[in-house]
Order: sequence, then C-alpha cells, then structure tokens
Amino acid sequence: MVDEPIDESQLRPILRKVLETGELSFTCHAFEEMEKDELVEQDIRNCLWAGRFDGCDFERGSWRYRVRTGWIVVVVALRSEAQIVVVTAWRER
Repeated sequence: MVDEPIDESQLRPILRKVLETGELSFTCHAFEEMEKDELVEQDIRNCLWAGRFDGCDFERGSWRYRVRTGWIVVVVALRSEAQIVVVTAWRER
C-alpha cells in the first residue's frame, strides 16, 4: 500500500511501473469523458507516461492525482504500487 498523499518524485515512478507491468483500469465516468473528447486509452497512457504532476486533492475517500500534458488532463487514484484507476480525463481546449 502507498502512504498518501505522495509528491511528484514518488508518483512518476509508480505511474511508469504500472504502465509497464501493472494494472491500469478506468471508471465508467472516465470512459464517458474520454468519449466526449475523442480520447482513447493510448492518449491516457501517453499522458501518464510523459505528463507533469499538477497537484492532488482528497475526494470521495481517496487521493486524486492530476497529470497533464499540453492538451490532456488525467485524474488517477492509486490502489497500490501496481494498480491505478483513471477517474476522469479530458482534452483542454
């Protein structure tokens, strides 16, 4: 289990490890928002791999971490060092 909240120096290695060998799952809400903005799973993976940490908030019982690139924002929750849930994502206009 991860001792939260974590900072950017801890988040990046966890994200990359999950993307390489762990479990990345999506909420129904994330899929709905992705569809609205014509985002696909690979867009989300790319954002999580190369994006920058943009803060975190405690919401609905868990820490939510924002990661962004120039055009995409992804919000994730950590379940463990091997499992991440994409809570929502959107394309910035």
